[in-house]
Amino acid sequence: MDFEGSSQKVDRVLGGHVLGFRTEPMNSNRATGWCYGEVVSGETREFNGWGSSCIKVLELPAPRRTAQHHTDPSRTMSAAQWKQKCEAEWGLRGAPMPDDVDWKSVYEAKPLGRNLLKNPSPLGFSKDSPPPEPELPDVPPSGPPRFQPDGDFAGWTTSTEVLPYDTSGIPEGAVVCGLPRHSWFTLEQLVDLKAEGLWDELLDTFLPEIVIQDWYEESQLHEFIYQLHVKLLAADKITVISEHTAAPTEDLSVYSHNWKEVSHVFSSYGPGVRYVHFQHKLKNSFLNDFFPTLFTGSSVIVKPVKSSS
Repeated sequence: MDFEGSSQKVDRVLGGHVLGFRTEPMNSNRATGWCYGEVVSGETREFNGWGSSCIKVLELPAPRRTAQHHTDPSRTMSAAQWKQKCEAEWGLRGAPMPDDVDWKSVYEAKPLGRNLLKNPSPLGFSKDSPPPEPELPDVPPSGPPRFQPDGDFAGWTTSTEVLPYDTSGIPEGAVVCGLPRHSWFTLEQLVDLKAEGLWDELLDTFLPEIVIQDWYEESQLHEFIYQLHVKLLAADKITVISEHTAAPTEDLSVYSHNWKEVSHVFSSYGPGVRYVHFQHKLKNSFLNDFFPTLFTGSSVIVKPVKSSS
């Protein structure tokens, strides 16, 4: 039922803050009209004003809004769909993909095509910018000799080997005021291939390429300033299935100060590989001040590419 002027009078009486209410004659439970506005309380208010009738206003709660839930399609994907998603992601045609593998976990881990080493540039440098020139202070710093550079080496196992003084090339009877003290700074990591998301059948029959890459600085400190040793290990972490070693020789006759790349691709290495042990050594020097050989961009990447025979 429509009451003449009801909206205006109710709005005025309740201060313009009514959202849901209904009007009824006093002493009656029959609804005779509806209006809508803003709810301010849950109480019942009574007043007169519609001709000879006594009216009461019952404030009603505001309509509840039903939350809209958007379902993530990935939550409803089947195991077969996750398997197809992995195959499409990496183009693994011809690779063994058994049904008992948790393909959702594999897809989320994304083990193929990414760097499996943690903290690959702990010294904070990038191969895309030239290595910094060494600073030569006017006054040599005081304090004990240093044999390790500063850096955040989280994820790495580090060690230092201080080498004997190199007296080769010094004529007998020559007076030497000072000799540099060299040291090897060693960093290593053990990569668990299965923990990173790879599966047995892929490693044992598909034999994906395992690409190693590293960049070190031409520090000009010595003829031998860098060594790389990478081993593919079996599940016991001891048996070596394949390995690669690099120990380049520096040409000190011409000054050069750039990043030098060292890389290797493991392929056709045979079944059983479960770990990659990455180790490199960099030679540092101390003579009144510390002079390191820097490195950056170390990587171990498993490619979605079948080993060539």
